[in-house]
Amino acid sequence: MSHDLIRLSARQVLALLTRGEVSPLDLIDAALARHAAVDGAVNAVPTLCARRARDAARWIMETPEGLDVAGPGWLAGLPILIKDMTDVAGVRTTYGSPLFAEHVPDRSNLLVETLERRGAVVLGKTNTPEWAAGGVTFNAVFGTTRNPHDARLTSGGSSGGTAAALATGMTWLATGSDMGGSLRIPAAFCGVVGLRPSPGRVARGPVKDPWDPLAVEGPMARDVADCALFLDALAGAAAADPLALEAPDTPFLAAAERPQAPRRVGWSPDLGLWPVEPEIVDICARAVARFEDAGSIVDAACPDFAGAREVFHVLRADAFVTALAPLREAHPDFMKPEVVWNIDEGLAQTQSDLSEAKRGRAALAARVAAFFETHDLLACPTTVVPPFPVGQRSVESVGGHRFETYMDWFGITYTLTLTGCPVISIPCGWTAAGLPVGLQLMAPPRAEAALFSYAALLEGLLGLPKGPVDPRSGAAP
Repeated sequence: MSHDLIRLSARQVLALLTRGEVSPLDLIDAALARHAAVDGAVNAVPTLCARRARDAARWIMETPEGLDVAGPGWLAGLPILIKDMTDVAGVRTTYGSPLFAEHVPDRSNLLVETLERRGAVVLGKTNTPEWAAGGVTFNAVFGTTRNPHDARLTSGGSSGGTAAALATGMTWLATGSDMGGSLRIPAAFCGVVGLRPSPGRVARGPVKDPWDPLAVEGPMARDVADCALFLDALAGAAAADPLALEAPDTPFLAAAERPQAPRRVGWSPDLGLWPVEPEIVDICARAVARFEDAGSIVDAACPDFAGAREVFHVLRADAFVTALAPLREAHPDFMKPEVVWNIDEGLAQTQSDLSEAKRGRAALAARVAAFFETHDLLACPTTVVPPFPVGQRSVESVGGHRFETYMDWFGITYTLTLTGCPVISIPCGWTAAGLPVGLQLMAPPRAEAALFSYAALLEGLLGLPKGPVDPRSGAAP
């Protein structure tokens, strides 16, 4: 039974729960059995809280008072996993930092409180790089997370633990976070779905700068409709988050279950800025062309993203200073070089640099708005390369173009971060080496419902497998 349960979608399992055909305790047992069978190969979920999960499950089964049973996104005791950047009360939460290796918070993040009120059962924490910095997942506390499709390769980052756990069936739903692509990159590398929602769509806190729109929390799942279901569980206004948006009247899941074709899709292989390996471009281009089968117009069109690199570097560095500069000053020898570099870049910036970046972001937003006057969707690759070897901290060059910094290889995701638009990464094909490839789809601001509908349509047209995989030591040809 455990083997069968982990192969079901979250929606199918939720239906079993609501009919009383399985209990939350059955699902906890199934997830723990799968973790015991596969996590040794990928190291995705280093922290479990099984006793806490079983207590929460029994409480949901016996005492539903105070829970949002009638609302959209009710999860009815479904076990989920939480990225180790997010506090869960009474559960070891390290942020991937040796400074917090034994840290156990007293209170959960607002995101977790929202999920638990809607019937989610937290079963464990997924691995993350130190302070979620970088496009690969490793840290000095728990080590490296590996790619389920080839354990010699990276799972991506910073939500690499979440993506690998989903891909191998250790959970049905799990959280990620995203500033420069931390949710989308591992979704692409591991062959799952990840949504970077509009800022404010998912309430969060406490955070050092609750008004900052760069970093967001978001849902990850094995298919588009499950991702929509999870956003329903995550979404909603909260007094503690000044950016938080009210949940829509119609659930996001309803949009995903009614796939529709966009009228016009703009396709760009590189956003006009970034080198992308030809195999990735070819796979993504063929996938986007499938929209034409449903009657959509697909053309070579893209907003002008000139200056995006410079704008993002300045705003990201400023965010790192706000969040981590005091810790860097107190513990200069206990942060990995990439984090130190981000903070130091921010400290070296001037007010003029910051003001210019904000003006650049405003101009970019205006150009994106103009694009969406004629297009419903923008499509581009999620990553510029397929998964690369574990131990490689970043990509230095593609096609003769040498990246200036460790994070420019994921410029194709951080460019879209600046727009404030919702962006989803969905699996769109396989390389000749048997590795998954992801496609980014971006809709206008706060248009997650339309985005889920369009993404579900393309997912159905592509017909790729969605079930969990058993970890492999090498890629299948």
